Amino acid sequence: MNQSDTQVIRILRWDETLRSELTKHRGSHADVSVAVQTILHAVRTEGDAALFRFTQQFDHVFLSGFEVSGDEWDAGMRQIDPAFLKILEQAADNIRRYHEPQKRQNYTLRQENGVVLGKIFRPIEKVGMYVPNGTAAYPSTVLMDLIPARIAGCSEIIMVTPPSTDGNVHPAILAAAKVCGIRHIFKVGGAQAIAALAYGTETIPAVHKIIGPGNAYVAEAKRQVHGIVSTDTVAGPSEVLIIADGNNDPGIVAADMLAQAEHDPDASAMLVTGDEGFAHAAAEELSKQLAVLPRKEIAEASLRNNGLILITDGNMDTALEIANLVAPEHLEICVDEPMQYLDRIRNAGSIFLGRFSPEPLGDYMAGPNHTLPTGGSARFSSPLSVDDFVTASQFTCYTREALEKIAPSIVRFAEEEGLQGHARSILSRFERNKS
Repeated sequence: MNQSDTQVIRILRWDETLRSELTKHRGSHADVSVAVQTILHAVRTEGDAALFRFTQQFDHVFLSGFEVSGDEWDAGMRQIDPAFLKILEQAADNIRRYHEPQKRQNYTLRQENGVVLGKIFRPIEKVGMYVPNGTAAYPSTVLMDLIPARIAGCSEIIMVTPPSTDGNVHPAILAAAKVCGIRHIFKVGGAQAIAALAYGTETIPAVHKIIGPGNAYVAEAKRQVHGIVSTDTVAGPSEVLIIADGNNDPGIVAADMLAQAEHDPDASAMLVTGDEGFAHAAAEELSKQLAVLPRKEIAEASLRNNGLILITDGNMDTALEIANLVAPEHLEICVDEPMQYLDRIRNAGSIFLGRFSPEPLGDYMAGPNHTLPTGGSARFSSPLSVDDFVTASQFTCYTREALEKIAPSIVRFAEEEGLQGHARSILSRFERNKS
């Protein structure tokens, strides 16, 4: 099916030959590895001096210091509409309510012969969060990333974000941080910010885990410092897959697709439907709505490069198969009685059920996290949660009687693996302590 000059998105009929296209890796193809390696080395060896230099080079801002001062906090908060501040607080309450039940509980198992086993969960002590500040500001990301860390009990949380051209932090970012109870924000971005969090500088303390989305340089920096510190999943371009029948309003579905497309030229919006007429109506709506969208150029590039409308046989089994194959970051199921299909979705970051559960609801107000696996990684990764901010230690305590009872099995196991030292570790306790 050929794409007309006015059509901004491909429309294809589903067949098995499309499987490879739907699962191919997407994202930036720029080779930034060497550049990032150079930046990381400079920050590691030069500290703040490198940060000042890179801030001037990349952000075109001359700073006298990195941490947001009290006066800057006050000035930023004066610019916040009180009505918006209330919305931030409402969103934060919803996010807390959703994430509170995720807190892990320590447990202890007591067995015969005095054996005690268990697991202890502890918060990660030091966490650093990266907040982008480019074509848009993201106070919602501040809430989504920081609130689970606060619930986990992390004692030290700091934020880094690129300064605006005036050398300040976007007021909405400051307001969201204040709602979360965060006070330490440093005006530094890019790979150099990740380096500062990983290695520490004279001004910015090193942390144990780094979270937060960013551009290709930030993502590559997180890859390179992983192992020195823990990092969250490296997020790729945003994605939505919408399963919709012909009973939907094509204009509404088109609006949902544009909500993702306006993020980034590499973002992906896909519609799966069994109704051919609806497919073409949705494509027409995309063109109409693009004309009045403020981020038209970004959204149009996204739709032309990565957008897709698939026409299926109308069988819901086929649509669900496609969804599980793609493993999208966001999945909307816009049909009657959508809950009946929930258990059949194996691979998706966040699932939106019904005609009145659009993805932006999850971006801002519903409560489930919007930091999600992308690029098909929902097959093996999960949304950000309180679990991402805790570590666990196991413990084992055996009595002499309990160890003596199981000793022959341990020795046999060790000998099977050719590890005589392991066997001697067990046997020596009884041979050297014979009464």
